[in-house]
Amino acid sequence: MAVPEAVALVDLALKAVTAYDRPDLAPRLRQTRTRLSDPVVRVLVVGEFKQGKSQLVNALVNAAVCPVDDDIATAVPTLVRFGEETSVTLVREIAGTDGAVAEKAERTVVGLDELADHVSEGGNPGNRAGLTRAEVTLPRKLLQSGLALVDTPGVGGLGSAHGAATMSALPTADAVLLVSDASQEYTAPELEFLQAARKLCPNVACVVTKTDLYPHWRRIVELDEGHLRTAGIDARLLPVSSALRLHAARTQDLDLIAESGFQALTSFLLRKVVSAADDLDRRSTSQDVLVTCQALESTMRAELMSQNDPEKAGQLARELESARSRVDGLRQRSARWQTTLNDGVADLIADIDYDLRDRLRAVSRDAEQLLEDADPADIWEQFAEWFHKQVAHAVAQNFVWTTERARWLAEQVADHFAEAVDVTLPELRVAGGSVAGLVDPLDMPADEKFGVGQKLFVGARGGYGGMLMLGLASTVAGFALLNPVSVGAGLLFGAKTVRDEKKRMKQRRQAESKNAVRRHIDEVTFQVGKDSRDNLRRIQRDLRDHFTTVADELSDALKESVSAAQTALKDDASRQKRVADLEAELKRVSGLAERARALAAAAGAEASA
Repeated sequence: MAVPEAVALVDLALKAVTAYDRPDLAPRLRQTRTRLSDPVVRVLVVGEFKQGKSQLVNALVNAAVCPVDDDIATAVPTLVRFGEETSVTLVREIAGTDGAVAEKAERTVVGLDELADHVSEGGNPGNRAGLTRAEVTLPRKLLQSGLALVDTPGVGGLGSAHGAATMSALPTADAVLLVSDASQEYTAPELEFLQAARKLCPNVACVVTKTDLYPHWRRIVELDEGHLRTAGIDARLLPVSSALRLHAARTQDLDLIAESGFQALTSFLLRKVVSAADDLDRRSTSQDVLVTCQALESTMRAELMSQNDPEKAGQLARELESARSRVDGLRQRSARWQTTLNDGVADLIADIDYDLRDRLRAVSRDAEQLLEDADPADIWEQFAEWFHKQVAHAVAQNFVWTTERARWLAEQVADHFAEAVDVTLPELRVAGGSVAGLVDPLDMPADEKFGVGQKLFVGARGGYGGMLMLGLASTVAGFALLNPVSVGAGLLFGAKTVRDEKKRMKQRRQAESKNAVRRHIDEVTFQVGKDSRDNLRRIQRDLRDHFTTVADELSDALKESVSAAQTALKDDASRQKRVADLEAELKRVSGLAERARALAAAAGAEASA
């Protein structure tokens, strides 16, 4: 559930704006209340193929929810969250005509024993059912705090299309657990993924699994810690054994629970992930309530000053009107923050498009060189796997850069906005989305058949010409048409014709394969480029709407202050009563502001603990 004190504070602030007849301040508080009512803390469990991700999730919730077997690989993301009853729901989001995800997804409830048939590679190869995810609810205390574990697909590893989709989901996650078993030290793709994850997600931890299977797991942990230090990655490393944890849960063996290493992992999830999300809720709620209190106080203080010194009411009203004019200027298209936002997004779109094309062109050049050096028919399976990984890696790196640049732009806009108005701004969180377009896999072009029959036919055709040519020439010397020379020439010409035909067919395969690569690159560029532009435009609209709303709130607050300053009272008795009422109301609003500051201070104290 959400932080109770934050919810109570927002409810009290909503009552205050209603009591003081300030409906213009209510929308921000209602948005805050809505955000607090959905306190899901998403933790992505990622890693290479068959590293123990699904078993780790099962051990954390002490239930066999994610299918696990030697020949089973996860093909569809599985989200495990709290629920009063155990349930499984398959979610299929259908894209609209404009490529956007439909607001209402198709949801199908199935039994827990049927989950493997839908989310595993064996039951749903290549996710041919088109599922977006599976949602599992469990009545577990660990999940009751809002924690939601996401078991990501391991098919193809971190460099596959699934890996690119996982990368695109990182900005929306509260934490990431990179899972790698104790059989070997970290690989280059794992370290590269960690470096990207650190840029996109606030909390990243490394989990070394299967310590019960490998006696040398401590040495692997030491090597992994060395790799993390060398790469400059600040991430906690947690060795665990899911098998020991599940066995200990069945036998209630406390020693085995401690040996499994899961106490440190659950402590990290609750204290560093869930608590961090709670701290963010406290800070953002505190800021929103403080902005509301400042608006209420400014109106009350303006009226109080006018009541205490009516002669200065006109001067105060003029000063407030001037301040309101400055705030109204923030809503104009010529405002500095608007210019920074519009120009920044335009430049960012151009830079991101160039970066994507440059990365994909490099992949295309390497792919064409490989096809030029070998026969596509001999290497196609390995080539296609390599090619898809390279394309997915290029898309993922482009997405990382897009997110970093978008956040930088948001900070620049916030700085320029804050230069004109002294206002506390909420933390800006750039929402990420999937940038991987729906691109068909690379298919090998149709190949011509060149079996024994075709070789004999081609060879006979070429041999007949060679034999006839030399046979006719030899008749001038008195030899017969068919003689050893003409027959030998026919065999030589036939063999050469077969070789030339095989060379021609190979060159044709190479040309068609290169064209297939270019078409695939063009399709990826089109789809991913569009998704990136849409994502940046969405960020632009979100930032524009956010700052415009802040400016509107400030303008309305100043308008109320001007109106209050211009209020004239008829007699001293009513004026004194109004002054007393205003002082009491200011005291109540100040008390509300103090509660908001205390909430933020509590968040800071927990973060430093």
